[in-house]
Amino acid sequence: MTDAAPLRADLVLEGGGVKGIGLSGTVATLARAGYSFPRVAGTSAGAVVGAFLVALQRAGEPLERLEDVAPTLDYRRLRDRGVVGRAAGPLARIVDGFSLAFDGGVFEGDYLRSWVKGALGDLGVHTFGDLRVDDPGSSLPEGQRYALLVTASDVSRKRFVRLPWDYPLYGLDPDEQEVADAVRASASIPFFFEPVTLRSKPTEEGDPDVSTLVDGGVLSNFPIAVFDRTDGSPPRWPTFGVRLSMRSDGRVQTTEVRGTVSLALSLVETMLEACDAQHIDDPCVLRRSIFVNASGVSPVDFGITDQQQEQLLLAGHQAAGQFLAGWDWQRYLTDCRSAGAVLP
Repeated sequence: MTDAAPLRADLVLEGGGVKGIGLSGTVATLARAGYSFPRVAGTSAGAVVGAFLVALQRAGEPLERLEDVAPTLDYRRLRDRGVVGRAAGPLARIVDGFSLAFDGGVFEGDYLRSWVKGALGDLGVHTFGDLRVDDPGSSLPEGQRYALLVTASDVSRKRFVRLPWDYPLYGLDPDEQEVADAVRASASIPFFFEPVTLRSKPTEEGDPDVSTLVDGGVLSNFPIAVFDRTDGSPPRWPTFGVRLSMRSDGRVQTTEVRGTVSLALSLVETMLEACDAQHIDDPCVLRRSIFVNASGVSPVDFGITDQQQEQLLLAGHQAAGQFLAGWDWQRYLTDCRSAGAVLP
């Protein structure tokens, strides 16, 4: 990192289920290096970490506190089945089958939403109106100037949804929407968590439209270009992307798939880890991406141990340290953002 490198950076945080613990370690190391983050975008687990990151900044709290937030989430309680679903043994499997068939997911996701809502509320963040920013130098329109952006997939309209930016498409005021609801939608891992229902504002013509939202990683798990300028001006600061998978070393890893549950798990992992592969190998994308080695941990391992959590945090720290050691802002501008550069 050169002396001219700015101490501000936008962040794009990849989804990855429980692997998101590694994101906290990365952000904490970047913060210790002096960085602050004007805008943060996150998908699924990245949305959870991103929400707390911007809330801590808004409250004037040290960003290193992210490392203390992650352990307060009881990952075992993410497997919430409701009153009926608390049965054990064969009855539990029957309930799981009904949940998949009629609710779209095994787990309700109520614990995750309530935990996010309560923890953000303690930091003074409730709705996206709390996260509006005054940024006249941005190329984004006024309606998109928020400190946080979370992504979801609208399988009813078959489109990628950026919240709060896209709430007006549903006739909703972005400032009035709860951040916890958007984060919960972004983290709706297919088959595992029930989708989130989003109802548009009623109109004189008829009843509101109803959309079903699932994990943003279904359509784009790593929208690295979401904050890039579109007005032809040079960027004011970099955008760092944080991925929860290492770059391919050419070896092919295979997993044996047996049965419905195994197939569902493999489908989810494929979506979360292979999405956006078409642009991730672009040299300019690689240059601003931090790769956290979260191998060996499944995105839906809700029984993750304390030792595994510590290993993910350490992997996040190491990844950020290695990235900063080779980061050169001026070189990046010359190679990737100059008039003659070929952008991804």
